[in-house]
Amino acid sequence: MSIINTVRATVLSIANKNNFGYITPNDFNLYAKQAQLDIFEDYFYQYNSWLVKQNARVSGSGYADIVKGLVEVLDYFSLTKSLISSNGYDFTLPEDYYLINKINYYPNLRTSGSVTGGSGSTLIDTNSLFITNGVKPTDLLSNVTNSGEILNVLAVTNETTLVLSGSINVGDVFTIVANSSITEVERVSQNKIFYLNATPLTSPSTSFPAYVLGGNNITVYPTQQLVTGTVLSQYIRYPKDPNWTYFDLISNGEPSFNQTAVDYQDFELPTSDQTNLINKILQYAGLSIRDKDVMTFGKMEEQEANQQEG
Repeated sequence: MSIINTVRATVLSIANKNNFGYITPNDFNLYAKQAQLDIFEDYFYQYNSWLVKQNARVSGSGYADIVKGLVEVLDYFSLTKSLISSNGYDFTLPEDYYLINKINYYPNLRTSGSVTGGSGSTLIDTNSLFITNGVKPTDLLSNVTNSGEILNVLAVTNETTLVLSGSINVGDVFTIVANSSITEVERVSQNKIFYLNATPLTSPSTSFPAYVLGGNNITVYPTQQLVTGTVLSQYIRYPKDPNWTYFDLISNGEPSFNQTAVDYQDFELPTSDQTNLINKILQYAGLSIRDKDVMTFGKMEEQEANQQEG
């Protein structure tokens, strides 16, 4: 069942009951995006608050379940991608990154190349020598063409053929690194890197690298030529923008929900946040209402939606 359709139907019902003006699909999508982002960011606030309580030993018996639920939500938005660089030390962060968890350097480069054949999860590169170059199952493949998507090598069939954990397309450029050697890159401030680089005794090295964050980019030190695909980012992404899509009606009737539209996007939050989403959307529309009333309307709309789907 589509959460966004149930949420919108409930919002419109409450607005109608309170003699509120009509909320257009465009306005609804705008409010929905901000409401989801508010709740998403609140998860981090809640998580940090519970960690503080844990450290202060003032958390209650239900602490473990609460933290587990928060971690499960945050894990859903966790991704790992290789970072793209044009000069070997300035790397561009993914467009959807919200928070960096770790930056890791994989120094053991197996090989790189371009897909010349295969389909689905089978990669063929007639110019590669995978076995000769030591490529093994569990190695990591970075799809440079597809924004640094990371795939696992599942099997090395022969010198030119691999089986991967996901699909890759002909023409995609890739890099393969060993997953057995990983060095975490330490984050430092711009001021600190200045002092670290002042002397060879403290300057970063490939064994103890560091990075400085600047906007949507990081600079990795030492500033030497690091191959794209050897620097990976573990990060929390933003939720995708919700989009309630619909069929255009010739008459002046209510637009009809179209879940098959290519740009359709449901909320990415748990169903338990449905009441909170409705409340926040109504608030952005300029209407406040009690949680109890929201839940009543929500159950009615959900029952009606289930009957229609049945």
